[in-house]
Amino acid sequence: MKSYRKELLFNVPGRRGFINITSDVRHCLRESGVSEGFVLVNAMHITASVFINDDERGLHHDYEVWLEKLAPHEPVSGYRHNDTGEDNADAHMKRQVMGREVVVAITNGDLDFGPWEQIFYGEFDGGRRKRVLVKIIGE
Repeated sequence: MKSYRKELLFNVPGRRGFINITSDVRHCLRESGVSEGFVLVNAMHITASVFINDDERGLHHDYEVWLEKLAPHEPVSGYRHNDTGEDNADAHMKRQVMGREVVVAITNGDLDFGPWEQIFYGEFDGGRRKRVLVKIIGE
């Protein structure tokens, strides 16, 4: 069995953003040489997410609006976490809703997706460098 590990680095300049990382994960898959197995893609920061969905601009906008309604950034004084001097309590909650990681099957050397599925990095407290782990295991 083969094992492959790589970290992808991102620095979203704004507070929030969604980045399609499917091509990055496919590049890792090619590097790994695995043709049958699994890939884990994991946001390594507690204010970021990795999720699978459609790459459609309207949907991304809807996520932004929906997440802000669920956990609005302001007023920052409305969160106990922010009493520590932070201002990112909402980012922690948004990450909890959007998820930490995804696992995708690898079949015949490619990601075994359903229709329209893509892998995304979701940033909820940007402005600094963050990591995403890609771990591939298989034959």
